[in-house]
Amino acid sequence: MAASPLSPLACVRQFMTLMEPLDYDAALKLVSPDCEYINPPPIGTVHGPAGIRAVLEPFFGPTSENEFRVLREAEVGPVVFLERLDRHLFGDKWVELPVTGVYEVHNGLITYWRDYFDAPTIMSQLP
Repeated sequence: MAASPLSPLACVRQFMTLMEPLDYDAALKLVSPDCEYINPPPIGTVHGPAGIRAVLEPFFGPTSENEFRVLREAEVGPVVFLERLDRHLFGDKWVELPVTGVYEVHNGLITYWRDYFDAPTIMSQLP
């Protein structure tokens, strides 16, 4: 008998855990090929694992450590909400960004991911 897919919350938690060390290959296996990933402007919307990687890889490239602290979480059916404090080490300086992520998970894969944050908050902290 095949193992059942992870619950939506467990899937998103695992995704975030794999993203801390930037294990794109493992993390993006939890993302559906047609996943819609939305960020505030100027980033906008991309689709699928390749689109997500194209957005995240350049941002995380200069970081030496990343931490996604989950402050609050909720799961309603396939929808998961995470209030996070994303922390990124650029050189010797930690940059912190409050983020709320909304995800949808179907059959063990993230099909929708939208992050809400204030872009000037992070831009003002970058070295």
